[in-house]
Amino acid sequence: MPVFITYASYSHEGVKGMLAKPKDRTGPVSALLEKVGGKLISFYITTGGNDVVVISEVPDGTDAVAIGMAVAGTGAVSKIETVRAWTAQDFVTVAEKAAAIGGAYTPPGG
Repeated sequence: MPVFITYASYSHEGVKGMLAKPKDRTGPVSALLEKVGGKLISFYITTGGNDVVVISEVPDGTDAVAIGMAVAGTGAVSKIETVRAWTAQDFVTVAEKAAAIGGAYTPPGG
């Protein structure tokens, strides 16, 4: 199953909710992933530009986007970004495909 990394920041409403009822959010995040046939690999609260980092496996990119939209729709986060992750070994296949089609694209002005 593809691996995705999601970065999110809590909105003011999300922070208010956490202060009203402090709770480990791992369970709700894991349950949401399971709803689309996915699996939580890691869940972190972070400092810096993002408040949350989630590493998960989901069947495909549409599931990853749908989860982000569902969470954003609650108003609990002010931003959310999900990226696809490959192991270095798996990415060799991507690089091989890129090498095979490299000459097929004409850049602007070319």
